[in-house]
Amino acid sequence: MTTSPTHVPTTAPAERLPLLPLIALFVAGLITTLTEALPAGVLPQMSQALEVSESVGGQTVTIYAVGTLLTAIPVTLATASWPRRHLLLAALAGFVVANLVTAISLSFPVTMGARFIAGASSGIVWSLLGGYASRLVGPGLKGRAMAFAMAGTPVALSLGVPVGAYLGKAVGWQLTFGVVTALTGLLIIWTVWSLPNFAGQKAEDRVPLRRILRLHGIRTVLAVTGAFVLAHTILYTYIAPILSEAGLQDQVQWVLLDFGIASIVSIWLTGVLIDRHHRRLVVVSTALFAVAAGVLAVAASSPAVDYAAVAAWGLAFGGAATLLQSALMRAAGKHADAAQSSMVTTWNLGIGLGGLVGGALLAGFGPESLIIAAVVLLVPTALAVLLARTHAFPARNPVSGQ
Repeated sequence: MTTSPTHVPTTAPAERLPLLPLIALFVAGLITTLTEALPAGVLPQMSQALEVSESVGGQTVTIYAVGTLLTAIPVTLATASWPRRHLLLAALAGFVVANLVTAISLSFPVTMGARFIAGASSGIVWSLLGGYASRLVGPGLKGRAMAFAMAGTPVALSLGVPVGAYLGKAVGWQLTFGVVTALTGLLIIWTVWSLPNFAGQKAEDRVPLRRILRLHGIRTVLAVTGAFVLAHTILYTYIAPILSEAGLQDQVQWVLLDFGIASIVSIWLTGVLIDRHHRRLVVVSTALFAVAAGVLAVAASSPAVDYAAVAAWGLAFGGAATLLQSALMRAAGKHADAAQSSMVTTWNLGIGLGGLVGGALLAGFGPESLIIAAVVLLVPTALAVLLARTHAFPARNPVSGQ
């Protein structure tokens, strides 16, 4: 095993987190989400430069999700034997190439190709983050380490994307992508210096993904994940028309800030509590999201109620990725990395379907149908979590084994 100045063995003392390598994983997650969402913040300038309409320019986000969806499982399986740091560095190099090409290209087809590469790199990073973080620490801190590594997503959504949008207006969208490229280059140096190079999986230990999916609890966790993300995407993607229906069309940015702050608080609470109360947190998260959607469905005309419901939704969503990934890792055991690729695929499938289903509902039935659809998805999801106490979401702690 290749070591580094801050090598942390898998049996690290439980009393402290290895901050330097965890910061590398945190920033990797932040760059992944920022790369995905940044076109939304600079869409008018980017579309004009590429000489396409904004609706067509928005497909730079869609192709990113398609790249992740199509490559996460096959790439993860094909690279299962690679040392983990080597694989992470390859993914980060993919981001450097993709964002650099995006920054200098004025050709829409070339930009779309670069965005597909970025999406493929994203699938690798998300398949690695949870397992990498958990291997840095001992049993008593696995959940907290995963929460730290996964916190890059809500931070990118609540702070990174608005800052990127500001930079896009101040210095231009191309330079904004250039800044992300430079940040990724610095992260590569940090990763080489700070992260231990854990071994990949031996060929004799690998089993077909279809056998992993038959393990107890795996399919339940994936089904819960898919429904949860689908409901979230339906609401989040079309939050503007939903708020317009409630008379809050001029407060979209403040409502999204409300969601982002609540999500960050959720990540912090998850990190503090996950090692002792994992099952309770999953139950509360799914139930709270269902209640928030229900409140929006019956009392959306009150601004105070809307802000409270969106804050509850943010609290439910912020720690969800960590909670669901840790549940999948427990159910998958030594096959966690391969199972994580199915989580990435399910998550992105929920995102893709959310945009399509939400758009169809909005066009056919109006904004209220979006909230009703979310409730219809979330109530049975919360019930499934409540009942799945043997394998998928057991009372025994899935990350510490207690």
